[in-house]
Amino acid sequence: MEVNSVLVTGANQGIGLEFVKQFVNLQYPPRHVFATYRNINTVQTLENIKNLSSNSEVILIKMDVREASDIKSAFEVVKGKVGDQGLNLLINNAGAVEYQSFPEVTEENLLFHFATNTIGPIAVLKAMLPLLQKSASKNRVTGMSVSKSAVVNISSIGASNTKLTEESPREWLAAIGYRISKAALNMAMRVAAMTIQDQGILIVNICPGWVKTDMGSNKADLEVEESISSMLGVLSQLNESHHGAFLDRDGTPMPF
Repeated sequence: MEVNSVLVTGANQGIGLEFVKQFVNLQYPPRHVFATYRNINTVQTLENIKNLSSNSEVILIKMDVREASDIKSAFEVVKGKVGDQGLNLLINNAGAVEYQSFPEVTEENLLFHFATNTIGPIAVLKAMLPLLQKSASKNRVTGMSVSKSAVVNISSIGASNTKLTEESPREWLAAIGYRISKAALNMAMRVAAMTIQDQGILIVNICPGWVKTDMGSNKADLEVEESISSMLGVLSQLNESHHGAFLDRDGTPMPF
């Protein structure tokens, strides 16, 4: 997989951080790796990666996906670096979960998840769309691919209506706000995919699996290195047949 530039949101920890680590260590690493964070006190590991990276320029950007001004500022930083070549790949990873069950779940909890996990990724895609369009138009490769222009949205099996059955773990029901917001993200990005399908920009939703991160907890099945390695392998194989799809980390289609 050859990607000239990639923007990873929520890159200061967990899945986002591991994406940055593995991107800079690819055989053909991106020229630019944009890594966003919300809190300056959480970027030491990113700083270390930046300082040790010899083949990729790692650019740290403070951005809360819930803040329009932050997104606008991030756009200007990315635009200033990539210029007319545009942005190759956007990984909408930033997300959050706060557990509340029904009927105790509050309006504040629901709005928090919707703002972070649904509206945020849509707003980032809207802002970066001109740069993704530039990348798609500059690249002469036919069809769709991550190397041309793509958006990868980190979703969850928890967003699948079909996968929620009586056999599902009962404790996962307590993530009602998270599950609703990720289901909405899947629909939003499927609509976006169908709307701009003639522009050469690939849009895919992908579930990383249950990963051992602060969000996934130590009870999870997967080490973060395994999850991201698997997803990177899938990204290199994506094409127009995957446009608007919802996939597992190994490329298996998942039901909405």
